Amino acid sequence: MSVAGAPPGRAPLAAPAAPAPAPAAAPLGVRGYVSYGVLRGPLALLELPLFVLLPTFYAETLGVDLTLVGAILFFTRLVDAVADPTIGVMLDARPAPTTYRRWILWALPVLVLGYAAVFSPPAGVSLPAWLAIASVVTYLAYSVVSIAYQAWGSRLGSTPVERVRVTASREAFGLLGVLLSASLLLPERVGWLVLLFAVGAALAAAAISRAPLPPAPAGPAVAPPQLPLRERLRATWRDVSGSRPFRWMLAAFMINGVATAIPATLVLFYIGDVLQSAPRAPMFLVAYFLAAAVGMPVWVRIARVAGLRNAWLFGMALAVFAFVWAFGLGAGDTTAFLVVCLVTGFALGADLAVPPALLANALSAEDAPKERHGAFFGVWNLATKINLAAAAGLALPLLGLLGYTPGSPPGHTIALSATYALLPSALKLLAGFVLVVAPLPPDDRPAEVRPR
Repeated sequence: MSVAGAPPGRAPLAAPAAPAPAPAAAPLGVRGYVSYGVLRGPLALLELPLFVLLPTFYAETLGVDLTLVGAILFFTRLVDAVADPTIGVMLDARPAPTTYRRWILWALPVLVLGYAAVFSPPAGVSLPAWLAIASVVTYLAYSVVSIAYQAWGSRLGSTPVERVRVTASREAFGLLGVLLSASLLLPERVGWLVLLFAVGAALAAAAISRAPLPPAPAGPAVAPPQLPLRERLRATWRDVSGSRPFRWMLAAFMINGVATAIPATLVLFYIGDVLQSAPRAPMFLVAYFLAAAVGMPVWVRIARVAGLRNAWLFGMALAVFAFVWAFGLGAGDTTAFLVVCLVTGFALGADLAVPPALLANALSAEDAPKERHGAFFGVWNLATKINLAAAAGLALPLLGLLGYTPGSPPGHTIALSATYALLPSALKLLAGFVLVVAPLPPDDRPAEVRPR
């Protein structure tokens, strides 16, 4: 489950002495919003299988050692994460309106094939090697599609209302994809998930082929020579690391992200071995994401009154309050865990709504770079992927060291309960401390509700 966002912007071009004004974009219309937003549905459909089901599938269904699965996923997700800024910089090097569409249409078939391969290892193959190769291909293709897709959306719309509608249309399809995926998220149904994603990706590809393109960038028809890729990456890193508030905000985001990713990695183990209720996993996941969807507009309203930082801190505190109760649950405590899912899902709404707004504030500052939106999406995705890599690389080997094996009987799962509930709670408390001391502006409420 990934979170990224940034204000609308332009792909970079070295500015001429007297830049021409950007051409006005035509109104998008309902067809334009749908044609662009529909791709988010199949992308959301595959996120839960890749980041939640995959460890359980290889450890329980296929019998690969849990520690080895964790090490492989840590390595492959780290490779993917490191590639994200490069993908963003390469996108920025080709500012033509068709760039985003072309990258998506090239990478989407690779994503479909990689996703099918990672859940369909052929007989006789080395499962660890297959997992490593197939997941690297899948994660990299997913990164290309998602970064290009987000950067495309950031340049659609010519008014604030249109830009909000672009984001809303995209996330509405994303919610449908997540809920459908959650309702099927069991190892025996993985074939249906692969088939649904393949069909959905084909339909989305047809739709985005007719989606509105961003306006052509202002300036000369032929762009000036670009710096070498290494120099562009260094410039991007200087921009990101040069902002002290952004560094602190990113640190809080990453620590909190690991705290959120650990339960996502372990939830199917927890439901199956601690609660002894594996068939009810889809119900718990649907409740969790529905609560997050309900919570998002509530957290937006809280942020308008209390400020972005305070809203996020309250969300973290609510998640910790609910999660510590999961440590004491046991076999058959399904009603209590459903309450935990509803409360932590509601708290997740703050994680989804507030960090992108804080990032938007950082990028809208007067001294912030205005010409590297692809690169900044790459860096933000890098942080998100490192969270997922750290969760797999920390939680799964830790469980192996503590003696947990998938399928452990009741009474032998205290290590799993502690890693699932207490470790994320401690990390969220640390993230909250970082956010409290972060040197953010004293009034970080959205501009429309600041005192005049």
